[in-house]
Amino acid sequence: MSFITACWNPLGDAFYWRTEVYDMSWSIRDALRDGLVVAAPYGGPIAVLSSPQRRSPSSRPQLDIYSASGVSISSFPWKSGPVVQLGWTVSDELLCVQEDGSVLIYDLFGSFKRHFSMGQEVVQSQVLEAKVFHSPYGTGVAIVTGSSRFTLATNIEELKLRRLPEVPGLQGKPSCWVVLSQDRQTKVLLSTGPELFILDNTSCTAVCPPGLSPQAGSVIHMAASISYKYLSVFTDSGRLWTGTSNLQEKLSEVDTKRTATPTQMVWCRRPQSQQPSVVLLWDRLLMVVGSCGDTIQFPVENPCVLVGELDSVRIISSTNQEFLQEVPLVCQDIFKIASMAPGALLLEAHREYEKSSQKADEYLREIKEQKMLGEAVRQCVEAAGHEFDTDTQKSLMRAASFGKCFLTDFSPDHFVNTCRELRVLNAVRDPAVGMPLTHTQFKQLTLQVLIDRLVYRRFYPLAIEICRYLKIPDYQGVSRVLKHWASCKVQQKDLSDEAIAQAVCVKVGDSPGVSYSDIAAKAYECGRPELAIKLLDFEARSGEQVPLLLKMKRSQLALSKAVESGDTDLVYTVVTHLKNEMNRGDFFMTLRNQPVALSLYRQFCKLQELDTLKDLYNQDDDHQELANYYITASYREKRLEGRLSLLQSAVDEYNKAKNEFAAKVTEDEMKLLRFQRKLDDEKGAGLQGLSLQATMEALLLLGLHKQAEQLYKDFRVPDKRYWWLKLRCLAEKEEWDELEKFSRSKKSPIGYLPFVEVCMKSNNKFEARKYVSKVMLEQKVKAHLTVGDLEGAADAAIERRNDAEMGVVLSRCSASDRLLIDRLNRARAAIAKK
Repeated sequence: MSFITACWNPLGDAFYWRTEVYDMSWSIRDALRDGLVVAAPYGGPIAVLSSPQRRSPSSRPQLDIYSASGVSISSFPWKSGPVVQLGWTVSDELLCVQEDGSVLIYDLFGSFKRHFSMGQEVVQSQVLEAKVFHSPYGTGVAIVTGSSRFTLATNIEELKLRRLPEVPGLQGKPSCWVVLSQDRQTKVLLSTGPELFILDNTSCTAVCPPGLSPQAGSVIHMAASISYKYLSVFTDSGRLWTGTSNLQEKLSEVDTKRTATPTQMVWCRRPQSQQPSVVLLWDRLLMVVGSCGDTIQFPVENPCVLVGELDSVRIISSTNQEFLQEVPLVCQDIFKIASMAPGALLLEAHREYEKSSQKADEYLREIKEQKMLGEAVRQCVEAAGHEFDTDTQKSLMRAASFGKCFLTDFSPDHFVNTCRELRVLNAVRDPAVGMPLTHTQFKQLTLQVLIDRLVYRRFYPLAIEICRYLKIPDYQGVSRVLKHWASCKVQQKDLSDEAIAQAVCVKVGDSPGVSYSDIAAKAYECGRPELAIKLLDFEARSGEQVPLLLKMKRSQLALSKAVESGDTDLVYTVVTHLKNEMNRGDFFMTLRNQPVALSLYRQFCKLQELDTLKDLYNQDDDHQELANYYITASYREKRLEGRLSLLQSAVDEYNKAKNEFAAKVTEDEMKLLRFQRKLDDEKGAGLQGLSLQATMEALLLLGLHKQAEQLYKDFRVPDKRYWWLKLRCLAEKEEWDELEKFSRSKKSPIGYLPFVEVCMKSNNKFEARKYVSKVMLEQKVKAHLTVGDLEGAADAAIERRNDAEMGVVLSRCSASDRLLIDRLNRARAAIAKK
């Protein structure tokens, strides 16, 4: 496998390789030299703005967006102001920073998203230079203006502009500057020639890189690593200083022998790097400078652009794209010439096994003797993850598969996961997709973000296949992809509403986690309300349909959907919305067409808006309910005149409703109120508001028997009801003479047993005995027992020859009543014989 190391270049103790990834599909050359070119990290897209400074009415700059493989994604003429800098956000949106301080944001497909300004003062002083950077807070923008002031925003999603302090002696723009993110603070490090300053929120501090040679000269270029942990400084004497970005530690200082300012300077280091380096680019030279002091030099034939990545540097030219990175240690161990590492031996063993050579067994024995077979398998699997060449990947994975057959307790998870991840990576690295991710970048980016980026670039079939292949839950995978696809589908203007709705229904179906209301909302935003309504018909949840219909001003349909759902809260929501949006007449007419909604609204009004309830009944000519409303309102009225007026209105409405009974009862209520007022005026009885029963009771307790009698006659109170009431009142007042007189006034309609019971309740046995003789025969036993007369009760029971009554009397007898007991027993025995 020595041919793999042919492109390796030593740098100190490590090696660097330069691997071609793509033959670029574009046909540009001068734009890479003369235009603005910016590529997003993690295999992101490339934006090219040709000739941004040559502006004339007949010739406009062209903004082109390509995939990493050079496939055109979008292209459009630039019609806005002069652009100072381009940059990509973490979500692959393009930022265009203009001279006037405004920042325009476009998506991958050239659609304008939004814009923001870097401050009003920038409009006058203009932007001289700008940088787009990524920090823990998100994507940020930093600018330096014609007044030599720095302004930055650490997160464009939550825009907060910070104007940094002035730099002493700075006129115009600095020689070079770089944005640093340290300790959750964003700072600017700048050079004014011989001096370096660091700007934070409150101060401007002069600094000096530790260990920088006095003869180094002025700093003319600076670059920070992706993590902002390391910093490189290039001086006009050609010396390159590297160290930590907090300027506390020096890594190296190398004389590059070149005094010209490099066009680009980018860090190239991977996690757990043996030999981090800085890559410098001049017109005809690419130089890799290691912290050990060694360099690697590559000639450059065509204009190119460097893109710093997490573990490498992408070199983009007009013809191809290459990866420059430190060779991972595991790859060095396996592919280094004459390597005796376990992985190298296992790879050779498998190679010999495929040749049917017995040397395969010798290599395996050597690995087993060292007890390193598990380590050999791990090395082959890990190395396969770092390789771009699919044949090399297969060789390494087959060697790992061969080795694990001889292990009894080997967990296959790492092997299986790496196989799956490599299939995914190879699919997205395809030039048609153009996302040259390394395995390290993929792990950092995460699978979820990769799928999001595929969806964002509208590679829906590939995204769905990856989700299914990796068995991602639907709501995180396929359903999310379908939702985004449908949201884009509704924006296709060349298809009819019916065709799009049908296509979305067929494709999405009942996929879990996909809300048709969200898709419909997107259609409405795109100016297609009819399509939105058709899509809402597929939404099973009425609670999701109704809000959008209200937003679309389709109130009638929203009300119908709410009623169909059976959700009263939803109906109330729609009704409240309609009430606020429509005039009262139209609102009531709308409710009349929906009986369920009307009924619910009436219930609401009964509790919250009684005046509205009255208007509602008037609108419907509902005389019965309107009369009931007046009755209810009368009880809330404190003034008698107002109450009588409301009751009269109720009588009128009952008559219109032909409810004679209710009208008559209401008239009686009015009559009672007038009677009560009269007595209150004459006697001060305090009867106002009492019921008929309570009024009569109060009169009897006050001794106003004539007035009570008048009410009894005027309101045709039933005799039994009146006698019971007067009986209780007289007993309560202990007016026994009046009670006896009352009992003799006429035959009692309730009998006389109640008289006995009422007297006994007042503990007046003497009065009670007066009425026992008047009690009807069938109640005499109970009357005698009530007053405690056992003899009388026995006589009555024997007279009636009633065995049950005799039994009751016997149960009340004590042992001293022997004669009475014998008498009752004889009477019962005589009855039993017959």
